Amino acid sequence: MKKLILTLVFAASFSSLSAQTETEKKENNTDFNQWSVELDGGFNKPQRPMGAGAYTEIVSPYVVNLGARYMFNNKFGLKADFGYNSFQEETGSVDFDTKLYRVAVQGVINAGRVLNFEDWTNTIGLLFHAGVGVAQLEDQNSAGKDKIGNFIGGVTGQIRLSDRFALTGDFTTIVTAKQDLNFDGSNFNGTSGLQGFLFTGTAGLTYYLGKNTKHADWVVINVTDELENKLAALEAKLTQDTDNDGVADFKDEEPNSAPGAVVNTKGKTIVVKDAQGTVVKTESDLKTLINGGYVGVYYDFNKSTPTGDSTGNIDFILTYLRNNPSANVEITGYADEIGSTSYNNTLSNARANNVKETLVKANIDASRLTIVGAGEDTSVSKDSDAARSLVRKVTFKIK
Repeated sequence: MKKLILTLVFAASFSSLSAQTETEKKENNTDFNQWSVELDGGFNKPQRPMGAGAYTEIVSPYVVNLGARYMFNNKFGLKADFGYNSFQEETGSVDFDTKLYRVAVQGVINAGRVLNFEDWTNTIGLLFHAGVGVAQLEDQNSAGKDKIGNFIGGVTGQIRLSDRFALTGDFTTIVTAKQDLNFDGSNFNGTSGLQGFLFTGTAGLTYYLGKNTKHADWVVINVTDELENKLAALEAKLTQDTDNDGVADFKDEEPNSAPGAVVNTKGKTIVVKDAQGTVVKTESDLKTLINGGYVGVYYDFNKSTPTGDSTGNIDFILTYLRNNPSANVEITGYADEIGSTSYNNTLSNARANNVKETLVKANIDASRLTIVGAGEDTSVSKDSDAARSLVRKVTFKIK
């Protein structure tokens, strides 16, 4: 039962990987064939376990293998195969006649591409394969049958005959587990675990399936070109702006903004009203609003850093400058009348400079920003705390 479950797991894994790589194939637009059918035959040598007085020829016929292989790319793949091995005595050995039937799932590495064989040949290839499987050993002279597990690994040389066919030569080692019969069919009296060794040497033919010209075994992918294509695609994604609102599509939360709409840094339309309650809809209207003093940054008494509530207004100016790369802005700082005129001149300049530094750190070129320290704003009553809070500010003028 455990071996049956193991076989089903292998089959499910192969099916899942095939489905996954088919999706990747569509996404990556691969232009090479990925499936192949492999048939080979030759000689085998069961090394152990063998019963007393039982042995085969050093090169003993015969073995036949049939498999299907799928390459995820030009370097790695997966194959499932069926093998039939026949064991018979050599002259002088005790008589025996046994057969081994096996199935396995193996990972495949295309060493020819990994090691850049294409630098010196287009016709010689090399594959490494390894995996696990199950098998049944049957004695033809009795009813003896033994279900065993196996680990399999080998190397396959390739000679490319055409875009559809390749000649192969393979050497494989099979290590068996949980074997109860010797390869000659007699009872095995050793300890359980990994006991058996079987070697095979075969020659065969691979047929490549698919509508493309070359198979993954022989296709060469230029990594530099692939990276350049990916960078070009990434650059296009980062700069594409379908609605021309100055915010790239990949971070635009409103990718269909109306032409000329005022948007924030996330591409969402900003609804702004002037003093008459009219909605500002265009960049021209917005410029008038900014220059009219409707957008200001405010400060606490004797401070050169803006209040928390003013951050949004700095972001407003930042968005305008990003959406209008040819625009410049004059930043004018003010102070109230408390304190000396000289001190307030310095403070107003510091307030304007603070906003400038914030915009520069937000990647606005400093050459687009000029500051003016306007000193004291005397337009409100000096005796009113509330009124003075309205003139501790920075205003903007778009140039």
